[in-house]
Amino acid sequence: MFKTALKLKWIGALIAALALATGFVLLSGWQFGISETEPPVKIDKTEKPVALIEHQEVGKELLGTKADQIVTMEGEFVPGTDQLVAPRLQDDQRGVWVLTEFKVEGAAQDAGIAVVRGWQPEATKPAAAPEGELEITGRLLPSEGPEFREDLRSATLPTVASAQLANIWDSVLYEGFVTAHEITTAKGETVEQPGLEAVIVGPQPQEGQINWLNVFYGLEWVLFAGFAIFLWYRMVRDDYQRDLDEIAERAAEARRKNGNATEPGNSNE
Repeated sequence: MFKTALKLKWIGALIAALALATGFVLLSGWQFGISETEPPVKIDKTEKPVALIEHQEVGKELLGTKADQIVTMEGEFVPGTDQLVAPRLQDDQRGVWVLTEFKVEGAAQDAGIAVVRGWQPEATKPAAAPEGELEITGRLLPSEGPEFREDLRSATLPTVASAQLANIWDSVLYEGFVTAHEITTAKGETVEQPGLEAVIVGPQPQEGQINWLNVFYGLEWVLFAGFAIFLWYRMVRDDYQRDLDEIAERAAEARRKNGNATEPGNSNE
């Protein structure tokens, strides 16, 4: 079969099959390369504080590229807007978040944003929100999906949903909410909130995500590359088999002729 493979047409076919297989392998490598996606925003960017009014627009959806960012904002808490969100864990202990509307200075439409002032173990009336001009540094997070309360008489909300809170507070709100990591006065003094523990939210995991569809496509291209070589091999083998068949037919024909020539009555005397 080696001599058959050395025929000019099969050498050309082999070169074409190898070129095709190489292209398939390159496509496979490309699919594997794009199968792992990076996080929407890397940690070296999200941990650098930026002003909320410059980072996000009022009335705009909070995209993945904007969420998880440490933001700063100045303004005032709106008295009487405290809402409790439960259940919420803090160091593996169940409790509630205390959520208050914060009017952001310089925001369009005099908009506010929901701020998690802190965590407390019981769903009791929290300490009053700090008064006066304040600066808050915290993490901007996307809204949670609204849910109906299992008990309408409950003093707590099940989720932090901007649309729901806008109706409760009758106010224009930024999409999303902020967990207050630090609250300071205009003079830079840290504000203490008796009975509340700060809710510190870390950055999202930075591991890349795998797109299994791209992995599947990559495996398909590898199979195509193997099939291109296998197809060449089959064609060479079939050609080789045809050559063997022709040789066998010629040998059989020769034996028939020799047999006829040696039969009685066929000799010339």
